[in-house]
Amino acid sequence: MSVNKVILVGNVGKDPEVRHLDSGVAVANFPLATSESYTAKNGERVTTTEWHNIVLWRGLADVAEKYVTKGRQLYIEGRIRTRSYDDKDGNKRYITEIYGDSMQMLGTKADNQGGGTQSSQASQQASTPTFNEPEIEEPAGDDDLPF
Repeated sequence: MSVNKVILVGNVGKDPEVRHLDSGVAVANFPLATSESYTAKNGERVTTTEWHNIVLWRGLADVAEKYVTKGRQLYIEGRIRTRSYDDKDGNKRYITEIYGDSMQMLGTKADNQGGGTQSSQASQQASTPTFNEPEIEEPAGDDDLPF
């Protein structure tokens, strides 16, 4: 058994880039920043930020195109995917991406830094819908063969 599950809460780094494949399927890409803070031995507060490459497909990509903007705080559940490609000089490059399975819009960066009141944040979160991609049926494995 193996598990590939990621849960992120962070801020969108730039507006999503949405494209449509020849088949009509929408794909959205955007960076998401997550930050951690700690106090160093000298008492100084240190914050580190990790940037994640988010990829959303189909309905989630359509939602991202309409509603997700730079600075927006998102809750993303998904899985890690690493792929390779050849750059313009012919060098093999690798990129790690988060393929989102569900997304919830939480607010804006200003809301989360004390820009809004507790009640307005709670009401915005309560009225913001959660979007989930429908489950894709996997092909039958060898375990399902009748012989």
